[in-house]
Amino acid sequence: MDDSRPADRVDVAIIGGGLVGASLACALGELAAEQGLRVAIIEPRALPAVSERVYQPSFDARASAIAYGSRRHFERLGLWVNDEACMASEASPIRHIHVSERGRLGASRLHAEELGVEALGYVVPNAWMGQVLHRRLEALPIDWRCPASVEQLTPEADGYRLTLDDGSALTAGLTVLADGGRSGLKARLGIEDDRESYDQTALIANVEVSRDHAGWAFERFTADGPMALLPLGEGRMELVWTFDRDEVGEALALGDGDFLARLQRAFGDRAGRFRRVGERHTYPLSLVTARETARPHLAVLGNAAHALHPVAGQGFNLALRGVMDLAAEIAAAHSAGDVIGSAAMLAAFEARRARDTRAIVRFSDGLIRLFGIDHPVMGHARAAGLVGLNAVGPLRRTLARRAMGIER
Repeated sequence: MDDSRPADRVDVAIIGGGLVGASLACALGELAAEQGLRVAIIEPRALPAVSERVYQPSFDARASAIAYGSRRHFERLGLWVNDEACMASEASPIRHIHVSERGRLGASRLHAEELGVEALGYVVPNAWMGQVLHRRLEALPIDWRCPASVEQLTPEADGYRLTLDDGSALTAGLTVLADGGRSGLKARLGIEDDRESYDQTALIANVEVSRDHAGWAFERFTADGPMALLPLGEGRMELVWTFDRDEVGEALALGDGDFLARLQRAFGDRAGRFRRVGERHTYPLSLVTARETARPHLAVLGNAAHALHPVAGQGFNLALRGVMDLAAEIAAAHSAGDVIGSAAMLAAFEARRARDTRAIVRFSDGLIRLFGIDHPVMGHARAAGLVGLNAVGPLRRTLARRAMGIER
């Protein structure tokens, strides 16, 4: 590959144009439009043309849980409610959360009304979220390199040189890895992960229920593994069900009727009868945290920085807070005339993120391990804890605010 070709210079190069990378670009949009910040996104998958972008939600559309705090971030970016093509138009509110353990008395319930908010969170189809973000980016002076891949990432004195698969190149004061960690770039830079397998696999599917979910979300801990049901539109809920790694194949092999019967036995009747299941998808579960999320002229965001167990629904919300914190540091450096991507700027970003990341990792990992202990004494203790949590209002509200992303 010819490295002698001149390289375009940008202030920020974002590798990955998915939900995390596109959110960061939108967060930098005002600086790009009004103050000349030069931003580029490199995304390997071609985006659909505007004429093809007719949103038709399918029964099987994957979705993400958006905490109330994430809604406020999207509001600040003008994406939550602006016109008919906004996040809120396809968002299903979570107004109540029910946490229980199968076979044990005791449960904890959280209610949006108790917190004085419209909803504790929302469930938004990923495809719709992507369309809203990309539609906004089309109106901003962002340099889209799509479809394009970074073949080589070379550190230089004032940033990184990015050599793309078409032979073109960029140099950037700050390069952001928001590619999910699957491109191999992180490993090539010598950034290692701490990885601990849960020896579990998540099964994801949409199910149709017989009664109106009324904005209820459920987290239920069972002998098979924890499961979550999240409210969607039109009588549907998204199921996240975890199995021991060696047992998920049996659930995948079941016909729809047998699968629904097994789900009914595991979950019970609280959500009504399960009447239909869509396509079933699986992926292995591990706790993955990058040992570095920042170094001079480089930042790591999203799943490239941390991958969490899905049952607590904190992964994307943690990533979005990282996006907003990095955007704030970039804006501060730009306003002060400092070097974007300097060691001081990235150290401030890493310090800003450390406490929040540690707390969420501890919370989600601890929850899985606590309910994974198969011992009668621990079972009774968990039941007592859920009853106690439900009875003690201030503690319950504090935990709810943390889960909503409005208290760190």
